[in-house]
Amino acid sequence: MNNININGIVSYIWGIADDYLRDVLVRGKYRDVILPMTIIRRIDALLEPTKAEVEKVHHFLNEKGMVNQDAALQKASGYVFYNTSKFTLRRLLDEPSQIRENFETYIAGFSPNVREIVQKFKFHNQLETLEEANVLFKLVERYTDPELKLENLTNLDMGYVFEELIRKFNEENNEEAGEHFTPRDVVALMTHLMFEPIADKIASSDYLIYDGACGTGGMLTESQNFLKELASKKGKKINLGLYGQEVQPETFAICKSDMMIKGNSPENIKYGSTLSNDQFPDMKFDFMIMNPPYGKSWKVDKDALTDPVTKNIEDPRFQMGTPRSNDGQLLFMVNMLSKMKESTELGSRIATIHNGSALFTGDAGQGESEIRRWIIENDYLEAIIALPEDMFYNTGISTYVWILTNRKPKERKGKVQLINAVDFNQKLRRNLGQKNCELNNDHIREIVEKYINFKEDEHSKTFSNNDFGYYKITVERPLRVSMKITDERVNIFNKKIGEDPKKYSNLKQYSSDLTDILIQNFGNEKYMDFNEVLDKFNLEINKSGIKLNKSDKKKLFEFFTERDEKAEKVIKSKGKNGIEYDPDPELRGIENVPMKRDINEYFEEEVLKYIDDAWIDHSKTVIGYEIVFAKHFYKYLKPRNLNDLTLDLLELEKQSEGLLHNILEVR
Repeated sequence: MNNININGIVSYIWGIADDYLRDVLVRGKYRDVILPMTIIRRIDALLEPTKAEVEKVHHFLNEKGMVNQDAALQKASGYVFYNTSKFTLRRLLDEPSQIRENFETYIAGFSPNVREIVQKFKFHNQLETLEEANVLFKLVERYTDPELKLENLTNLDMGYVFEELIRKFNEENNEEAGEHFTPRDVVALMTHLMFEPIADKIASSDYLIYDGACGTGGMLTESQNFLKELASKKGKKINLGLYGQEVQPETFAICKSDMMIKGNSPENIKYGSTLSNDQFPDMKFDFMIMNPPYGKSWKVDKDALTDPVTKNIEDPRFQMGTPRSNDGQLLFMVNMLSKMKESTELGSRIATIHNGSALFTGDAGQGESEIRRWIIENDYLEAIIALPEDMFYNTGISTYVWILTNRKPKERKGKVQLINAVDFNQKLRRNLGQKNCELNNDHIREIVEKYINFKEDEHSKTFSNNDFGYYKITVERPLRVSMKITDERVNIFNKKIGEDPKKYSNLKQYSSDLTDILIQNFGNEKYMDFNEVLDKFNLEINKSGIKLNKSDKKKLFEFFTERDEKAEKVIKSKGKNGIEYDPDPELRGIENVPMKRDINEYFEEEVLKYIDDAWIDHSKTVIGYEIVFAKHFYKYLKPRNLNDLTLDLLELEKQSEGLLHNILEVR
């Protein structure tokens, strides 16, 4: 990328906004004019050389009464778009007094695919405002100034211009961190990781590439460029179809325009939410690449996906589990996995980028963990690469590239490779938003080689799938309570059942008889064996004819018992398997047992050795999966020598004393 050229063009366009929109629109609305005008000028500049030919063909076809003119006009323009009006942006300047009417005629003359792009920006809504402020002519004039040579930019450079403009607008509007674009160095790494390992398997054939959160289309076109070059080196001729879906209207419009300009099929770029309105439900893809939104709510999608009758999400893509509504990033990964090809030798390969939440958020049994479990137990996960921080324009969070496939080579089956590349970066001379570092070609090469070689070193480690799994067991201890009847407790009992007669309806009915039974049979003595109390109490109420169920008895004795570690264990039942005790909720504990360890063996060594009356409630055991990079790449740092620390502290003390003296002297 030519930073000076790109930055100069972005500054020029940004200057147009500051010069002419400052008193016309609020700052947050500048993008509604600048982005569509930039796209229109880019398309306009590309069409200028063939404008006369398009007009000639259009006139001829009209004379012949031809209705469907698309193919002929596309051929005449040299692109999959065209404009049949008599205007170009430069020609609009010839009639200043008719600028708005002519501009609308000019827009109407575009092919349907361009008109859809303009419509997504709602640019027509701005024309009246711009005309009333007397700035529409000036905007066209500045955009057609020879200084702004958008036609000289490569498609890659133009992508940078759009992304830098949007980044600046996002900063102005304080957009949330999840709304960010993927730097091209990260995209380059992802394409290398996705395609290089299967380079020898690429045949002269048709391949489909998909991005379900395609933004401005950078990942799709970079994948296209890389795979074509790779195939060419292998002497293969391939045809590629690019497919994408985008929910943000502006970025959808930019992506579609980018596809048109680069000669791809713009109709393969769809608008709408990938989660709740999948536009490719029956398609399978050879390669998928994505940077989904993370840390972003998917509640609207969740509501749309939820069946109003069953209250469940019936979409077959998401049956393994769903994350909490405040972050739907893992659903995009699941969506891609649902689109893998099963019938081809190559299968499908996926490169996707996520923040740390996708690795470990969610407890065992919860949606995030269940998704990780489904991915790992199906052996889809091949590798995860930890990237340096501050790699993205709008956020400094840690990010990770996931590589997934349904065609793992033999040596990788049942295994996952983790690569720690957090130190592989070089600092930028000038920050781009929060992005202060980048991967150079050597960094990318080193990471890819570690991945392909599949060998362990300080940056690369290999694990079995079940290394990331664990059993979450519930450890119970017996309930121990003592019981004593006191006047104070009787009064509290009578007061409470009076305040909440619905909760204590059965107890209130027999309240007087119950307190009499308790006082007469137990007096004010303290009982340390609640089992003895319960046996005697049951005998007495049976004699009296009082009908209490188990819940009623529990509510009653809550007023007259207290937890007491010296008391006897409360028996729940006696059966063939021995005595079962009531668990004490306050003493309940949770243990995460690595999947590779035997649960009972772990329990004996780690729990029973210290708490001999504990037991496992196996009915509550659930399986979880998490990937904690820090644990696997932890480096022990030896503490500094105490003498060195003492010397440093003494030096700091001397310095602070001198500073304090100077301050007091000045005063």
